[in-house]
Amino acid sequence: MIPKQVKIVEVGPRDGLQNEATPIHHDDKLALIDGLADAGLRAIEAGSFVNPKWVPQMAGSGDVFAALQRRPGVVYSALTPNLRGFEQALAAGVDEVAVFAAASEGFSRKNINCSVAESLQRFEPVMVAASAAGVPVRAYVSCVIACPYDGRIDASNVLNVTRALLDLGCYEVSLGDTVGQATPADTRRLLDTLLSAVPVGQLAAHFHDTYGQALANTLVALDYGIATIDSSVAGLGGCPYARGASGNLATEDLVYMLNGMDIEHGVNLDKLIAAGNRISAALGRRNQSKVAQALTPPPAG
Repeated sequence: MIPKQVKIVEVGPRDGLQNEATPIHHDDKLALIDGLADAGLRAIEAGSFVNPKWVPQMAGSGDVFAALQRRPGVVYSALTPNLRGFEQALAAGVDEVAVFAAASEGFSRKNINCSVAESLQRFEPVMVAASAAGVPVRAYVSCVIACPYDGRIDASNVLNVTRALLDLGCYEVSLGDTVGQATPADTRRLLDTLLSAVPVGQLAAHFHDTYGQALANTLVALDYGIATIDSSVAGLGGCPYARGASGNLATEDLVYMLNGMDIEHGVNLDKLIAAGNRISAALGRRNQSKVAQALTPPPAG
């Protein structure tokens, strides 16, 4: 049954910006995060405490958190790959952290230089520390449909990793179609497998739009009762380890669809489009959201 209310997790400031080639000024990141909060988004992934050698755009995430103008009711989260990253995030005052694993051995080894099983072991001290600090932990599973190295992924692999993350103590697992190859039929097959063993309330959907299927796949996820959707303002993003993977589902496009379906989400579309246009201008590119393109007046003259 399609939910009456949806929680949008805005991943643009992290998953979106991390793959941008254009250097991003500290002030532009802060303006983006504040604009998203002003638009009504209440879950914003604001940075990542990973080695800047591997993800240069996320360097200085601690400074970003230190300078945030925090708004009441907004959860500002960060990605943390290991205990060191978690400790840095905790010192920065994050509200929530996320860990990430893959359903693909090839992707895991290329992305974090270890097997899937080894990646899960790395999270154990993070979970212990997070529990002691009272910090909620969310999880991502990459390549839930296909992998740039291993090809198509069996849904049973996704289920095994998802259950392992939940058993570790993650409150929710976000299912990432990292290379954006999923079709609605793929999404149905995946969810049929997962929902046979995992409560729907512990799953979120995270679709990339490489093949233009993100909204269609999101609609399937909603139809299965998933009520948490990840998206990225202006369609920012991609994956630095998956060649050809374009941006995430644009938050503007998601909000427009939810408006048309009378699903509550709490986001002001006009303010959201303005925030997306500002960061797109800072990056020297066009807003990738179809809705933003349709609703933004052309330049005068």
